[in-house]
Amino acid sequence: MASASSGSETNSAGPEPGVSEYCREIETYLCRKNDGHLIRITGPSFDIVSRWAALRVPLKVAFRGVDRYFERYYRKGSRRRPVRIDFCEADVLDVFDEWRRALGLAGDAESANGAAADQREVTGRSRISLPEHLARALTKLTNARANGLLGAEADRVLDCVAAELERARASSNGLRGAARSAMVVALAELDAELLTVARSSVAETVRLSLEREADEALAAFRPNMSLESYLRVRAAAMDKLTRDRLGLPTLTFG
Repeated sequence: MASASSGSETNSAGPEPGVSEYCREIETYLCRKNDGHLIRITGPSFDIVSRWAALRVPLKVAFRGVDRYFERYYRKGSRRRPVRIDFCEADVLDVFDEWRRALGLAGDAESANGAAADQREVTGRSRISLPEHLARALTKLTNARANGLLGAEADRVLDCVAAELERARASSNGLRGAARSAMVVALAELDAELLTVARSSVAETVRLSLEREADEALAAFRPNMSLESYLRVRAAAMDKLTRDRLGLPTLTFG
């Protein structure tokens, strides 16, 4: 791989094959996102992507981070030049951190957390409000229902989220204290109900495909995990993949 061999690795053996392949996949994906314009991952860019591989960022998680940067980039107006992978680093680490937290994977990539936090401080990205969280969740739920991705049993969840949104909007100063805590608890309960609906909405062939994807994403973490921990994290990974497949939000907040 031309891009890998041009990187900062100085030993004669070059990078490990896994890293080389990882960088090649990222480079290919970035090329597609740049409408076919090839931006080689070399030098400092190669070092960045190699760190992702060392942190065991799954490729699909990295791709979602790249997507997130491009979505924000497109919102700024017409593109003027192809995007370098360096610009996507904060988003990739953010998505990786979110993925790890969703799955309950702790501690072994704290450097990713620190880098993502530093980038968030630079870009000024802040946490959304509870009403905004509810509005986004309601939009995603409504779209999934309208597209036939969820059955009629999802209607009760939709109605409850809509009611919570109206309640949050009705308070001009925002929900506080016990009222806010009660809503957070209610959202966690609704999220569990939504997952039950989602699992029943996925066809068997899709479920098997998601299981394979979960195993692949967790393969690098598996050797350091007990069976009990692995099964717990795998179940969380399946839930996250199911949400992504159906376009569902996470209703829990805080």
